[in-house]
Amino acid sequence: MNNILEIEHVTKRFTGHTALDDVSLTIPEGKIYGLLGPNGAGKTTLIRIINHITAPDSGRVLFQGHQLREEDVTQIGYLPEERGLYKKMRVGEQALFFARLKGMKTAEANRELRRWFDKFQISDWWDKKVEELSKGMAQKIQFIVTVLHRPKLLIFDEPFSGFDPINAELLKREILELRKEGSTVIFSTHNMDSVERLCDDITLINRSHNILSGNVADIRARMGEGRYRLTFHGTPQQLLSALGERVESSDFTPGENDTIKVALKMKPDADRREIISLANGAVDLISFDRALPSMNDIFLSTVAEYNRANNIVNELSPVLES
Repeated sequence: MNNILEIEHVTKRFTGHTALDDVSLTIPEGKIYGLLGPNGAGKTTLIRIINHITAPDSGRVLFQGHQLREEDVTQIGYLPEERGLYKKMRVGEQALFFARLKGMKTAEANRELRRWFDKFQISDWWDKKVEELSKGMAQKIQFIVTVLHRPKLLIFDEPFSGFDPINAELLKREILELRKEGSTVIFSTHNMDSVERLCDDITLINRSHNILSGNVADIRARMGEGRYRLTFHGTPQQLLSALGERVESSDFTPGENDTIKVALKMKPDADRREIISLANGAVDLISFDRALPSMNDIFLSTVAEYNRANNIVNELSPVLES
């Protein structure tokens, strides 16, 4: 698989602050790549470097195998978290203006814009001024302008911010469709449910360092090693007595029809088949499944573990959306 973007040992410092410290990551073509991290971790600085807005102090960025050049930006579509539309201009006029800046001819831009406006059911807003739009409506316009020229790389920074659930779902479908059509997407968000649904791979940046990278399914499987969910008839004492010292932690909750549910964290050397056998001999086992951690849990635990390892005592700020 070819890589559209390679970040190699990138460091960026500002006065009294290191935004990125020897960060490396690789983004394969045709994937949705999650760029995650607490507020102030360095994500926006990295996005600005990719967009050639600022340059790294050291390290390099490769775009399709060559050093990132200013002209490569025409192949990048960027939707920043802070939206920027001219409030006094009419919607259609402004959308055409941005399309022309991206190198599209007027006739082609007009045709594609009309198609997107129809798809998003906003054709009636073509001749209205931007200041008349709601925040969500303005975000739809900017999303369309970002993807209109079909860039090879799309960067969305908190694209669902301010959207109601219906329009957020519409945007998610469009992002998946863009990947299907061959676009590569960098997707920066604090919404971990969206990460699980949309992202193929992720990088988690914390305090200017890359602390976790990889395939989402592989990360969840690896970090869920030794975690199981059981439903059974019997008592917690019967189950724990049978499993003995193999159990690292347990969390019991009432289930339906007088059953009990338990989330188990087993010690690394515990054998899955042995666990099932011992549980079956002690209680009436109804179900047994692996318990994959959510990306929300992985985000929190990985950042907390990194901070502990580096003697960082302040608490993680509440940056995750519900």
